Amino acid sequence: MTTKNNQRPRLACEIGTDRVIAARAAQSSASLDMYSSRRLATGTVSPSLASPNVLQGEALRQAITGALSTVAGKSKDVIAVLPDAAVRVMLLDFDSLPEKRQDADAIIRFRVKKSLPFDVESAALSFHSTAQSNGKSGAIRVIAAISPAGVIEEYESAFRDCGFAPGVVLPSTLATLGMVNADRPTMVVKVDTNTTSVAILDKQSLILLRTFDHPGRPEVSASELAEQIHPSMVFFEDTYSSKIEQVLVAGMSDVARVASALQSEIGVQVEELSGSGVASGESLGDTLPKSMLTGVAGALLS
Repeated sequence: MTTKNNQRPRLACEIGTDRVIAARAAQSSASLDMYSSRRLATGTVSPSLASPNVLQGEALRQAITGALSTVAGKSKDVIAVLPDAAVRVMLLDFDSLPEKRQDADAIIRFRVKKSLPFDVESAALSFHSTAQSNGKSGAIRVIAAISPAGVIEEYESAFRDCGFAPGVVLPSTLATLGMVNADRPTMVVKVDTNTTSVAILDKQSLILLRTFDHPGRPEVSASELAEQIHPSMVFFEDTYSSKIEQVLVAGMSDVARVASALQSEIGVQVEELSGSGVASGESLGDTLPKSMLTGVAGALLS
């Protein structure tokens, strides 16, 4: 959400409710060099759009220090990847937007202020706009990530207290989408302990993003996932007269457990979201499933 210099950091660190994952990109920025993780006790972090999110600050700082110091070397700049529940991501269509970013910022805040349960004027906002070619709605599509300033400050302060500079802040699903090559209609399903986020992309453009709550349950069943993603599939088919051709699942410790069952439920090929850039990363400690590294990998390698 925020960028404080023009050079992309080679470090990324994702904060979840159950663990912190840190990774370093190779010098070429084409693959992960190494990664490390630290477990978090239940109740350390409670992601939401209201403060406080960080309930056990010392425990979080110890986990960040332990994970990052293992992979950081001399680097201090880091991309902070936050839980999806702590940031609202909205897709907005406009007929036009001012060229000056400050003026566009004001228009976006005005557009969303009645849709959000916090003070939009003082919130942290980042957005990216692109021209649309499908003619389905406005001429300009805006991807806006917004969160109360106090919530973002909680996470940024935790990094600064550990001696690191969080120059870039991203919600987990947007970071994960950096791993996706969507040259055909693709659905990405990102699961964490509190939420399931469903994104649809086509021709490298983000078309839809929805997040569903399932607090305290990191693993969900194939039938539950099918129920959550079905309305989004129907929306895409009805709106764009096209069908989802692949579903990529990330964040689950055992994608194989649900992939075949989910494929049977929805009739679309289901695979784990991974890639050669993730597979090359060396584990410094516990080895994690590749789909759990997509947040840090997407932040670093996109």
